[in-house]
Amino acid sequence: MKPVELPQELTEKLFEVIEIARTSGKVKKGTNEVTKALEKGTAKIAVTASDVQPQEVIMHLPLIGKEKGIPVVAVSSRQELGASAGLTVPTASVAVTDAGDAKKQLDELAKKIKALE
Repeated sequence: MKPVELPQELTEKLFEVIEIARTSGKVKKGTNEVTKALEKGTAKIAVTASDVQPQEVIMHLPLIGKEKGIPVVAVSSRQELGASAGLTVPTASVAVTDAGDAKKQLDELAKKIKALE
């Protein structure tokens, strides 16, 4: 099972949501933290990077997301994903656990993602 690939405009909105959530809510960074957030059901959305090598590192995330009813989407670059999460290094995955001020935007994004699944 693969995560949902987002069109460019939705990817940009997703990065905005992550950045806003980072400052006003909570964001989990790294595959271990994202896995825990998905398993506990605390994640609102999980994001993986398509350029992760080896892919096995993140392959379990879409399965857990589907099981828990949490959207898991893919963006093209670990570098961009890390930057949106406030990291100076690339990251394989990120989960928004509290959208903070981005709640409305996240809800709209989640509807659009559901339509793509």
